[in-house]
Amino acid sequence: MWQETIQFEGPYNFDLVLSHLQDDPLNWVDKRTKTLKIPYYGDKPQVVTVQGVGTTDAPKFIVTSEGPAPKDKVLQRVAHILQWDVSLHDIHEYFLKTDLRPIFEKHKGTPLILDFDLYACLVKCIIHQQLNMAFARKLTERFVHTYGFQQEGVWFYPSPEIIADIRIEELRQMQFSQRKAEYIIGVSKLIVTGELNLSDLAELSDDEIMKRMVKIRGIGPWTVENFLLFGLGRPNLFPKADIGIQNALKKLYNLEQKPTYDEMDEYKRPWEPYLSYASLYLWRSIEATE
Repeated sequence: MWQETIQFEGPYNFDLVLSHLQDDPLNWVDKRTKTLKIPYYGDKPQVVTVQGVGTTDAPKFIVTSEGPAPKDKVLQRVAHILQWDVSLHDIHEYFLKTDLRPIFEKHKGTPLILDFDLYACLVKCIIHQQLNMAFARKLTERFVHTYGFQQEGVWFYPSPEIIADIRIEELRQMQFSQRKAEYIIGVSKLIVTGELNLSDLAELSDDEIMKRMVKIRGIGPWTVENFLLFGLGRPNLFPKADIGIQNALKKLYNLEQKPTYDEMDEYKRPWEPYLSYASLYLWRSIEATE
């Protein structure tokens, strides 16, 4: 087993991170000890434990794990997932000069947390299409409990190889729609055959990824934008079709109805090049009241 201590400039509110991650029943979170267990998807799966021992203004973490993957590689992945390599200080200062100042002051130090695995992220985005959050999480939980596995009490999503071999009827029995079952199995088959390589997408621009992925059956702009956000951690995404963002803007600007796409384009202009953080904090602004 190895252990590493990580420190960097704040703000970084790990309490808010844990509270948000705890909403997903598939995540292993202990708020009392400020501990998160992360599934690491290497050649051999292993669990990485992250414990917060600092404060929002002076974040400090103890990271431990035991497994065959090189420590540096594991730490790099964890830092990317938890966005330790992003200066929230600079982003916070930037938004204090915008209309989003009240939201950024209230949710100071909230990082963009990525999904633990690219394939898991894409599957989750497809499952969540046009569903309310509660039912989407229930479907995702059934999916992972049926085809994934647990290690040290931590759930791992199944591999695309496993899902490529299942029958559509199996997902239908879990209350997946016919089309959504077809989409998930179809995408998994593309990954298995090598027609879609999720890791290679990281080398492409947002626009290139969008053009490539929307050609795949069952993947539209909303799914790609969320994959870019929560899979690859791209900093300048603003999913205009997202109902949550529309409702947050309606609340922020006291609008009588949801804003149009043209209005959203005007609102977002001052928030570039950090639109992903504008999106994140807008979501948080309505989650806190729902």
